[in-house]
Amino acid sequence: MDYDVDNIFSKIINGEIPSNKVYEDDDILAFRDVNPQAPVHILIIPKKAKICRLGDCDDNDIEILGKMNVAAAKIAKLERLESFRIVVNSGAGAGQTVFHIHMHLLGGRELGEAII
Repeated sequence: MDYDVDNIFSKIINGEIPSNKVYEDDDILAFRDVNPQAPVHILIIPKKAKICRLGDCDDNDIEILGKMNVAAAKIAKLERLESFRIVVNSGAGAGQTVFHIHMHLLGGRELGEAII
């Protein structure tokens, strides 16, 4: 799948669209979801990696995927979450609507049993 350089997350990274940032470093940007599915619903995105979906990743993406997970742990601590869920949708059939790889960090309430 080709990466769309004009997707909404790229525009947020470039400052063209405002966001409610909760975390940022050289590689990662995280902000509150505008349509939250839990009291805490934060999107975690890589700033430079042009990856459409998790299914497009390969060995070259190990470092940025690790950084996304570490950022999720840092954000959970900042949000004082004792437990939380990370969701990564890969492809339209899985519910992905923005084709820029991203994680959903969900918490702040009992999330119930996970579907596995």
